[in-house]
Amino acid sequence: MKAIAKKKPVSLNATEFGGTSSAVLEPETAPAVTAKLKVLLVDDHPITRQGMKALVNQQPNLEVCGEADNAPYAIELVGKLQPDLAIVDIALKTTNGIELTKNIKVQAPNLPVLIVSMHDEGLYAERALRAGAMGYLMKQEAGEKIIHAIQRLLQGEIYLSDKIKEKMLHRFVNKKGDSMVFSIDTLSDREMEVFQLIGNGYSTRQIAQKLNLSSKTIDSYREHLKLKLNLDSGAELVRHAIQWARNEGSM
Repeated sequence: MKAIAKKKPVSLNATEFGGTSSAVLEPETAPAVTAKLKVLLVDDHPITRQGMKALVNQQPNLEVCGEADNAPYAIELVGKLQPDLAIVDIALKTTNGIELTKNIKVQAPNLPVLIVSMHDEGLYAERALRAGAMGYLMKQEAGEKIIHAIQRLLQGEIYLSDKIKEKMLHRFVNKKGDSMVFSIDTLSDREMEVFQLIGNGYSTRQIAQKLNLSSKTIDSYREHLKLKLNLDSGAELVRHAIQWARNEGSM
């Protein structure tokens, strides 16, 4: 009985009929995976961060890469995580979002910052832009608007509501406003912070502790406030601040 000759295995690189071309089976190419853009959340309210995180992570091109509840840790995460965008609450435990934004822009000048707040945008939106933020958004806005604002910033655009854009344009064209608004707008960010805390009933010592400053420094801020707001006494300053806080809402 003759032995059956074994057939040689066919090589995928075998030359066909003496030709020079080879039949090579290319590996199947895997679909490209697009990296998600990283978002850093800075807010001292865990429930707010949880809701914002869920909203951001639902988007196909976004993911929350880190969370911070205070300014020092936020600065640390900016350097460590290299986020593509930071969402910053304006009211934090030891400082405010305006000051934090200034510090973020020193460390990461190209990082877009979206400031969110319960406070009226009519006052803080302009301050946010001057500090280096690219957008300002009220917290009570619908989720669709929040995502729209995020996407606008990631495209290098500025986001403000139609209401505040119209107001800013009106002020620019007419350069008018009542003395109360004009005076408030002349305050520095730190002076504004002290003024707001006075209006919310904080004493000099409590303000000093909250802002990590000396009582003597807070007294100096009080004097500056009286001069800028054209007020004659400390009691008048307190009444003025309380009236403003009632109109704008407490921190």
